[in-house]
Amino acid sequence: MPNSKPSDATLRLIVESYQRLTGKPLLEHLHLHGNDSDLRTAIWEEPRAIVAHGTEVDPIFFYGNRLALQLFEMNEDEFARLPSRLSAEPMAQDARVMLLEKVTQQGYVDGYSGMRIAKSGRRFMITDTTVWNLLDEAGLYHGQAAVFRSTT
Repeated sequence: MPNSKPSDATLRLIVESYQRLTGKPLLEHLHLHGNDSDLRTAIWEEPRAIVAHGTEVDPIFFYGNRLALQLFEMNEDEFARLPSRLSAEPMAQDARVMLLEKVTQQGYVDGYSGMRIAKSGRRFMITDTTVWNLLDEAGLYHGQAAVFRSTT
């Protein structure tokens, strides 16, 4: 069942801000004028991992689709309590911080790859990653999101 915690408006923000910033659709086969249950299902079932964190001083993930939860070996509640910095190995923290600063300045970054860590300690590589700012139509900042593939 699709993640029920984020509102439909929040999921729409993830999809619409990606398109506004990159000029490309996040979900290839979904028309943004469709109903919200179609959006919720499409983002949940996307064959790439999609994650998003908020604006806290130490940002906390508020969304992970099915693939992201599988990769991180967590359920929705566990993932929604995870500070996003803990998704990367301690030795990869500096690179992650530099990436997020670049995203904050540029709006989005394409082509990132890096090592991540699952709940069990298993490491996995994320590739073809795009990280973007969650900006609403008025330009207000709501956090950041990422879409990626994994080579496990």
